[in-house]
Amino acid sequence: MKLPLELVATVAAAVDAGTLDAASRTLHITPSAVSQRIRALEERIGRTLLIRSKPLRATEAGETVVRLARQLALLEHDTLRSLGLDEEGPARLALAVNADSLATWFLPAVARIVAEGDVAIELHRDDQDYTARLLADGSVSAAVTSQSAAVAGCTVTPLGVMSYRACATPVFVRRWFAGGVNAQSLARAPVIEYDRRDDLQARWLRAHGGSAEAPPRTFVPASHDFAAAVRSGLGWGMLPPLQADGPIAAGEIVVLEGDPIDVPLFWQQWDLRSPLLDRVARVVVDEARRALSPA
Repeated sequence: MKLPLELVATVAAAVDAGTLDAASRTLHITPSAVSQRIRALEERIGRTLLIRSKPLRATEAGETVVRLARQLALLEHDTLRSLGLDEEGPARLALAVNADSLATWFLPAVARIVAEGDVAIELHRDDQDYTARLLADGSVSAAVTSQSAAVAGCTVTPLGVMSYRACATPVFVRRWFAGGVNAQSLARAPVIEYDRRDDLQARWLRAHGGSAEAPPRTFVPASHDFAAAVRSGLGWGMLPPLQADGPIAAGEIVVLEGDPIDVPLFWQQWDLRSPLLDRVARVVVDEARRALSPA
């Protein structure tokens, strides 16, 4: 069985656009033609590819087709560039990255990547424990992730370790930890969390005799703002060195008693012979190894 590439690309366009009408404008065909192409591919493979919601979502089978469309577009770009025929502009490359990497070391890598002018980067931000899911469903071509086991069809390269320390202002420590860091003080001291999927503070609490459910918590879902919230005395929170070292040296915050939480990071990308994707990987790995602790 062969999959007509035009139909494969139409499924990806529909997912990207979110509606058939928007996809029709992208493809310069009518919404009816978009629907017919998708239905033709569904009939060919005998599976539903899209959930007709708003926005459109890919089914598990649809994710596989979308991933194929993305990979074909990348290989086509590489081929045209090698032939000197890449006249349609830069390739679009979607990458996933965790918030703390994005706020600290990842953007300089992106700047180096786009400097050559042949690629436009689309960044997807998510927790490092979830970015690999975006690889699996075809949303991105590569990801910074805490998952060391390769996603099917991907390669894995260690980047280094982001070591998080529990930090708070000196005033906060004097108020809430005057008697030391223990189960009783940890149950009362306000804690800051990124969002409800952020488990770093909970892991540190459990490792130091505290209850993850006991303390009052404030959610600050942006990496720079999270660090600012710790510096303002809103609560204690886990910070990586690139956000903590300067304020510690300036006396704005201190490190709480107890061991840090180490989070190994990995670069996972599609296992394709793509010069563009390989160049992106080299830049990201090089930047990470300058910024992170060795694995």
